[in-house]
Amino acid sequence: MKINGNEIKPGNVLQHQDTLWAVVKTEHVKPGKGGAFAQVEMKNLIDGRKLNERFRSADKVERVRLEQRDFQYLYPQDDMLVFMNTESYEQIELQSDFVGERAAFLQDGMMVTLELHEERPIGITLPQYVTLEITEADAVVKGQTQSSSYKPAMLENGVRVMVPPFITAGERIVVDTELVEYVKRAD
Repeated sequence: MKINGNEIKPGNVLQHQDTLWAVVKTEHVKPGKGGAFAQVEMKNLIDGRKLNERFRSADKVERVRLEQRDFQYLYPQDDMLVFMNTESYEQIELQSDFVGERAAFLQDGMMVTLELHEERPIGITLPQYVTLEITEADAVVKGQTQSSSYKPAMLENGVRVMVPPFITAGERIVVDTELVEYVKRAD
């Protein structure tokens, strides 16, 4: 779908220079001399490059709609992660780098949302919260609460998070997968 340069908004995905770009920020500028334009900051969805581009209102850009589908995480295989489409039961393998550091939070049977463009995976969304067990937690030092009320702890998936002093090894906690931080004790 073609849109005018002045209709570009943050969050849009554009086809520009033969690749896909996510719009991060837009600023509408009206210089004293000449026509108005939109200064657009974009991030490449394929390789992560950033680009600042000016679009005049007369410029036409191709806006792309990404398809979102639910997939279930099955298992890791070498440096690949295997997911299954819950509707067609088709399996797809993705590089662990595609998920990045958040791959540590993947659990068997976990539902994720993949963003696809022409059947090609562009992005992945994990559930915002996961419940994990603490395997080791530092002991509380008396008087420590004055300086810092959180202590480091190791989760069962090998990720370190800061937790309140009352949390001990063996307890289950809820962790935010986006910020990688403690939310609350699990029920």
